[in-house]
Amino acid sequence: MVTGQRCSPCASILLVRKGGGGGGHDGGEPRSPSPCPLPSTMWPCVRWLHSLLALLCSAVLTWGQNCPASCLCPDPHTVDCSGRELTRLPDAIPLDVRRLLLSDNWIPWIPSDFLVLYSDLVYLDLRNNSLSQIEPGTLSTSSRLVFLDLSCNNLTEIPSGTFGQSRSLIKLRLGNNTFLSVVSKDAFRGLTSLRELELEWNGLFYLDVGVLSQLPSLRAVRLEGNPWVCNCRFAKLFTWLMENRQKLPTGIEGMECSLPTNGRRVALSQLSEDSFRKCQDTLTLTDYLIVIFSGVAVSVAAIIASFFLASTVHCFQRWSKASKADDEESDG
Repeated sequence: MVTGQRCSPCASILLVRKGGGGGGHDGGEPRSPSPCPLPSTMWPCVRWLHSLLALLCSAVLTWGQNCPASCLCPDPHTVDCSGRELTRLPDAIPLDVRRLLLSDNWIPWIPSDFLVLYSDLVYLDLRNNSLSQIEPGTLSTSSRLVFLDLSCNNLTEIPSGTFGQSRSLIKLRLGNNTFLSVVSKDAFRGLTSLRELELEWNGLFYLDVGVLSQLPSLRAVRLEGNPWVCNCRFAKLFTWLMENRQKLPTGIEGMECSLPTNGRRVALSQLSEDSFRKCQDTLTLTDYLIVIFSGVAVSVAAIIASFFLASTVHCFQRWSKASKADDEESDG
């Protein structure tokens, strides 16, 4: 009797009693085992194994067929084109790629519609290429992108709208771009999940503190190695750094700036808010513009008022003369 669904071979041995219709065989001698028919309860197990084997064989036969030329695909969702001396993005990248490795090549630019078709992409490595700019909106369609590495390139500016609304982005690496000297105040607006930002060893003299304060999930930021200038424009950033020391992996000691008087480099740990006390009495460019605009507005208003007053006086004088002439004619 068969109990349960067990996929095991039948190994019973039939014994023939002595004197039975054994055709001269001695009783108790073993016969050759007869074929053991599969019980009906085992057929579901056999069908399941058959389907599994067919699926595995199909996967093995089609493995790597969609992999771009000169690249490696260690798994169905990873494309590794690192160190292939590519001068442009590879062709025939699978649409369901999740990890795309393009580091250590000579890629000079990314088409603005590059990520439109790769909606499953979560990891993009473009470090150590020849990228000089990222067009605004290029990365705005990467709704699932979590990791982006653009370090060791030739970027010069990060303008507003570069990353769009990449709300899933957690780590952004922009370090070691020697010519990167401008980061727009709204460059990272919308990156509400960004936790790690790397801007070390670039060419930044100044960074608007709003770039950092608008990142609610920021836990670590690297800013060391930049040619910061300790002037009044740097004062607000210095205050933010002192208040958020825990977010600096290398600490405040790992950052330096140049004194505006003689260019001497000093560690930020040697400075304090008193070092920027004179900046509190110094007007910024915005303040100067407001003063100039206010002065121009007051001058224009004074001219208009003077013209109106002069016109009123002139009209009144003419009216007085006309009234006096009429009175004289009446008396005559």
